[in-house]
Amino acid sequence: MKKYKMKLMTKYFDYIKNGTKRIELRLNDEKRKNIAIGDEIIFEELSNNPRYLKAKVVDLYYESNFQDLINQFDIKLLADKDITKEELLSVLNEIYSLEEQNKYGVVGIQLDLLED
Repeated sequence: MKKYKMKLMTKYFDYIKNGTKRIELRLNDEKRKNIAIGDEIIFEELSNNPRYLKAKVVDLYYESNFQDLINQFDIKLLADKDITKEELLSVLNEIYSLEEQNKYGVVGIQLDLLED
């Protein structure tokens, strides 16, 4: 089992903390291509006074781009019912260019929160 660290914007950190977001979406680049089922991820909130969450990887989903990955799941698993798939896709496309998505592909990391 390996351990990884990832940073999250407060909104998405809270979605994971509250249990609504159970699949984290990332570029499948060098930092994430070795993540395996059973590994742990420590999420750090992007803020001046960050909070932390620990989660276990329970499944992985691979696609060539975020559009194809998002289409496979209900928004309630990817973020929260308060936002749309289109809004989530827009945020992801701002963070990761289509060129990066095409180069590396993307990964959906299904999580179970762990107790501290």
